Amino acid sequence: MEDKLSILFKALGHPIRREILDLLRHAPKTTGDLDEYFPDVSRYAIMKHLSTLQEAHLVLVRRQGKYRLNFLNAVPLQEVHRRWVGQYMGSTAHSLLNVKSAVEQNGGEKGMKANEQATVFKIEQEVVIEGSREQVFQALTGNVEDWWEFRIAPEGKPSKLSLDPVLGGQFLEKWGNNEGAVWGNVYYVNAPEEIRLIGHLGMQGAVNSAYTYRLKEDHGSTTLQLTHTASGLIEEDWEQSHKEGWNHLLGNLLKNYVEQG
Repeated sequence: MEDKLSILFKALGHPIRREILDLLRHAPKTTGDLDEYFPDVSRYAIMKHLSTLQEAHLVLVRRQGKYRLNFLNAVPLQEVHRRWVGQYMGSTAHSLLNVKSAVEQNGGEKGMKANEQATVFKIEQEVVIEGSREQVFQALTGNVEDWWEFRIAPEGKPSKLSLDPVLGGQFLEKWGNNEGAVWGNVYYVNAPEEIRLIGHLGMQGAVNSAYTYRLKEDHGSTTLQLTHTASGLIEEDWEQSHKEGWNHLLGNLLKNYVEQG
């Protein structure tokens, strides 16, 4: 019987399967949607590729009526990175890879902005909220529209936020007709104790960003711990602006929302 790593590497061994994962990284897609991206490949072959990815737990499937919706599950890739890559590649090397990617995409070093540099930041904050862990988790996820103040939508366009706290779920902002943005993708959830997401959070370009909420309850109050890490071409003021933004969102808006009902 093949071990998990062998199945994973086998799934990653075909270029079409890797391209499917790239497509799902942006948003979940039905099997029919994916079929349209590969006009020279039969629908049966696409389904076989999806079956292989599902066996490796790289794709999660959710039924919506008669449709099969395919989600990227990044957890196995995170585990491989942690075991085989992370211990050999420090943050400097990681940042250099982001620089290389950005330079290639922008046509050379002249494409880089003067106020961007390859760097890493890590933000850790903690806030105590009067309320149960279940209440805080529900506010963080299911009720995010009620208190999350920031928006990406173009000026003048009202938008709605939603966060689906399931594996493969998304933190979405939608406006107009089929328009919107992905704030984050859920790659780990252990409700109501912890949820982890990958998402740019307003940063653009060659940036990797991940954030985690951890909740600990003690005598009727809940300590919410935030960890937000980002690496890549990060502008000078992004770390400070995100520190202030998180403090406002969690320490003021979320706290008041839960405590004042």
